[in-house]
Amino acid sequence: MFLVNSHRSHRQPLDPRDASIFENADDHVAAYLSCRPDHRPTALLSLEALAREAGVASVHMKDEGTRFGLGSFKALGGAYAVATLLLEQASRTLGRRIGFDEMTSAPVREVAEGLTMACATDGNHGRSVAQGAQMLGARCAIFVHSGVSAERIAAIARFGAEMIRVEGTYDDSVAEATRVSRERGWMIVSDTSWPGYEEIPGLVMQGYTALIREAMHALSDRPTHVFVQAGVGGLAAAVAGYLEHLHGGDRPAVVVVEPGRAACLFETARAGQVVKIPHGEATVMAMLECYEASPTAWRILSRTADAFMTVDEEDAVAIMNRLARPRGGDPAIVSGESGGVGLAGFVRAVADAHIREALRLGPDSRIFVINTEGATDPVRYRELVGIAPEQVGEAAVPA
Repeated sequence: MFLVNSHRSHRQPLDPRDASIFENADDHVAAYLSCRPDHRPTALLSLEALAREAGVASVHMKDEGTRFGLGSFKALGGAYAVATLLLEQASRTLGRRIGFDEMTSAPVREVAEGLTMACATDGNHGRSVAQGAQMLGARCAIFVHSGVSAERIAAIARFGAEMIRVEGTYDDSVAEATRVSRERGWMIVSDTSWPGYEEIPGLVMQGYTALIREAMHALSDRPTHVFVQAGVGGLAAAVAGYLEHLHGGDRPAVVVVEPGRAACLFETARAGQVVKIPHGEATVMAMLECYEASPTAWRILSRTADAFMTVDEEDAVAIMNRLARPRGGDPAIVSGESGGVGLAGFVRAVADAHIREALRLGPDSRIFVINTEGATDPVRYRELVGIAPEQVGEAAVPA
């Protein structure tokens, strides 16, 4: 499915509430990252053979599979929000401004020990929140729904988080995390928003801007098109909103890509307002299996996304395999079930004459995509790709 954005707000300036996320992003996020000794910019990789096949000038992929050792772009959001919130609390408690350079200090840890950070997760966001809480000395409770694998639960639990199982979908786990946290006085660090709860998801999105800032600095030529995957829409909104902040009307075209089985933003765009779609058969793209868009993300994307599209299950698996066994000298990339969905959207777009024409994809097009996760579930990765993640790079197809 493909849909050009026809919302009345399309190409209009960002709402002031949202503009502030991006206006403050560079200084705040850079200050945070400078105080993390494990911070390294992730790789920006050129897929030259794939670009030749697709008939475009270039395809570049930002590989978030190594971010902070967590294997996902979400390492940038949850932990950053946790640190920001805990430093705000420490500043109030200690009666002075506490910066990121003090975030692991004894006075901050003393304040943090009295706090519990909580969230619902499909896996990656919860791992980031748990890592941030452990880093600063806070307690942590993570709510996981029935579809979260044992491997992903174990990866979160190793940061000392209390794991709470919830029957049902991701949306059910969000509701339960909210209910329990309110009862117990826990601080909810969600990557999706709802009425009256927007500031913290905004912080999470602010953290994500680091990856697009790194990419834009590394690219010699600005992309003409960005294909970015979406669950509730936080990453897509962060990317599109930051590009709008940088370039205004001269920004690249942004295409939001979702699983066909969980296309809550596509249906929201079709309806012109946030809608909740019914839960059907599970998608292999587990980190994108969301059935209601974040209102904050939609408010941004209604203005900054130029099109919405879906990909099928086989598209996601095919791109995992293509990246693991590259052709023509392209680098081998470990990409999880949801990691290459933006690239899968691009591949589908260039193969469809209608979409290609609507997006004006041609020989001068410069494409930017993000590998949002590595093999965050190694068992599932091996099932779908046929080799273990550590074997990727040994199976490249000769030029």
